[in-house]
Amino acid sequence: MFNVYWGLGNKSYLPLLCLIPFFNVIWIFVCGIKGNEWAWVNGDYPDVATFQAVQKTWNRAGLFAFILATIGILLVILMYIFIFAAIFVNFQNDGRTTY
Repeated sequence: MFNVYWGLGNKSYLPLLCLIPFFNVIWIFVCGIKGNEWAWVNGDYPDVATFQAVQKTWNRAGLFAFILATIGILLVILMYIFIFAAIFVNFQNDGRTTY
């Protein structure tokens, strides 16, 4: 979700390859496996503790975005369920509205 932004923020430009259609399906896993290594090599972090603190912040942001996206998807699914249920009930009543 944050591959490209994470790569730019950590001066690691290989995650930009995630923008290539179809190739990105594989490349997101490569970024997940090798990303911290690329960030450590390309970044100018004074020590390991600073690097880990920065990556921990990215992890929290990613988890928050994942939870938010999951809630949004569930709300959309729930909305469609209610819409189709209303349509189904309307067809069962032969189009008559009952209040």
